[in-house]
Amino acid sequence: MPADLSGTWTLLSSDNFEGYMLALGIDFATRKIAKLLKPQKVIEQNEDSFTIHTNSSLRNYFVKFKIGEEFEEDNKGLDNRKCKEMFCEGQVCKQTFQRA
Repeated sequence: MPADLSGTWTLLSSDNFEGYMLALGIDFATRKIAKLLKPQKVIEQNEDSFTIHTNSSLRNYFVKFKIGEEFEEDNKGLDNRKCKEMFCEGQVCKQTFQRA
């Protein structure tokens, strides 16, 4: 079972986020605005099931998933991608958050 990550987290840093958005084809204005945001994540964890609410001044959204199970994430309003994703224990997150 993964460590308990429940709580409220605030973004401290994000490495190469603009380059990531550029590779996704996100337009110039959206990239500039998104780069300035400091979203807050509220994580609710029940063993290996997660609900993550991401709140920012631009948009709020949430995702639900279970470790090791594929799920679809709809990024409508962000970059309009639909993604199939899977989170696995031991993976590295590229963003740094601090518990608020």
